[in-house]
Formats: sequence, C-alpha cells, structure tokens
Amino acid sequence: MDRPLVVLLGPTASGKTALSLNLARHFNGEIVSCDSVAVYREMENGTAKPTLAERQSVPHHLIDIYAPDEHSTAGDYSRLAREAIADITSRGRLPVVTGGTGLYLRALLDGLFAGPQRSVEIRFRLQHSAERRGAGWLHRLLMRLDAKAAQRIHANDTPKLIRAIEVCLAGREPITEAWQAGRDPLTGYRILRIGLNPPRRQLYERINTRAAQMFSAEFSGGLIEETRSLVARYGDAPRAFDSLGYRQARAVLRGELSLSDAISHAQQGHRNYAKRQLTWFRKEPDVHWFQGFGDNLLIAGQIMEWLASELEAPDSSPA
Repeated sequence: MDRPLVVLLGPTASGKTALSLNLARHFNGEIVSCDSVAVYREMENGTAKPTLAERQSVPHHLIDIYAPDEHSTAGDYSRLAREAIADITSRGRLPVVTGGTGLYLRALLDGLFAGPQRSVEIRFRLQHSAERRGAGWLHRLLMRLDAKAAQRIHANDTPKLIRAIEVCLAGREPITEAWQAGRDPLTGYRILRIGLNPPRRQLYERINTRAAQMFSAEFSGGLIEETRSLVARYGDAPRAFDSLGYRQARAVLRGELSLSDAISHAQQGHRNYAKRQLTWFRKEPDVHWFQGFGDNLLIAGQIMEWLASELEAPDSSPA
C-alpha cells in the first residue's frame, strides 16, 4: 500500500519551518527541504534555513549540499529528494517535504520532461540579444513561441525564459507540449498536501520585518558582509547570488543602491515572490488549506488533528 508523504506548502514567512518541526516531532518524521537557495552552503543571512539547533533536533535533508558556485537544477533536486524520501520511509519514519520553490516541488512530485540538451550557441545568442534589446524582450519572444509557457514564467526570470525558448527552438515544439511528454511522476506514496494561507496584510508585515533583519549587522553579521565575503571567495558570477536579498546586497557593494533602498527593494521583491508562490501553489491538486500561520498554536493544532486522522486511514499504512 502507498506510504504517506506530507507536503507543506505556503508563501515565504508563513511559518512553514515552525510547523514542519512540530509535525516531524509529533509524527516521528524527518524534514526534506524544498528550497532552491537553502541547498547552498555559506548562504545563511539571505535564506530562511532552520537554525543549527533546529536541524540538530530533527533530521533535515537537502540543506547545505552544494557550494555557491555549483550548479543545481530542479532535476538534481528531484533525484536527491526522492532518494531521501525513500530512505526516510525505509526506516519507518514520516517524510515531511517543506519549502517554497514551486518548480522543485513539481519536479519531485510530477517529474520532469526529457528536454533537449543545453545549447551553448542558442544560450549565447539569446543572452546577447536580451542585453541588446532590453528588458522584456525574452518574455515577448517566448509569448510568440509558446504563450502558455510565457504565462507561467515571470518576465524577469531570465534563466527560465532562456531555457524555455531554448527548448522551443531546439525541440521544434512548444515547451508546454514537451512538459506533458515523458514525465516520471513520484509513485508509491499517498501525498498529503497541507497549505498555509495567512492574512495578506500580516504576511507582508512579517516579510518586511524579516527582510530588514537580514541586512542587520546584529543578525549573524548582516547580509552585506556575508555577501562581501561570498563574492570575494567565489566571484560575482554564481547564479545563486542573484537570489532575493543577495541581489540587493551586491548592488550595495557596487555602489548602485543605498542600504535603505536595498532593504526596500528586497522587501518588495519578497512580497512579489509570496504572491507568485500562492498563485503557483493554488494549482496544486488536493491541498488542504489552513487560513493562518504555521507557528500559530491554534492553526498548528488544527493541522495536527487533520493529519492524525489522515495517517490513521487504512490506506496510509506502509506497504
């Protein structure tokens, strides 16, 4: 019979970390992170990684597994996460997947299409044309090639836009058609999806506070100094350094933004990201949504009660 797999969804700052820890402790579980930035070592201040003490209290997987200059893909994540989940269940424990990277979650649960290999030539031409033609050109090009794909990719997400256009050109078919072919969905598990949808105003207040704290020197030395150290060690090129917070910190170091402007831009970026996360996660099937924060004791209690009833269902017993 299918084994239970808990998937915790929600926007940034919605209390997923606190809830995942409570669920793992209560239901004999281990946590599998689903975050495209938490996979990188040495990137601490600009991420929402669990603290070292939290990681020691409950086993965590797929945190700090790459150096910042190493390339991590959704496919890499899917493979490693599936291995971690299989290992957790083999030891009779409950896997709890939590994080905010929708593409990584889709790769884990639904699988990825076998698209054409990366083309250095196509990528160079696209990057060069984008620099010459200005912001928005890549998104307009993808809209002509595959309007459905363009609607799912943010206009400023250059890496995803380039990959989507590359697949359309190299594969000679819209990427949305390629997405539907050759997927390898996760099987053997009964997926229990829990969604957090806190009040928007309170969520934005939390996001603003967290973004400001990241830049504070009192917060583990501050994001500016951490970024300065990372750039000194790895250079300015790693794609990981373009993530929210680090992008603004690099702009401060280059003299392009003041500290106050960087904080404001990071806050706005995280609020926009939260909107996109909720839009993405609402497309997930069979999500049991809770209208509050995961670190709210009342909400956490409701979730634990719901999850306990689901785990007690006959078809949730391990095979």
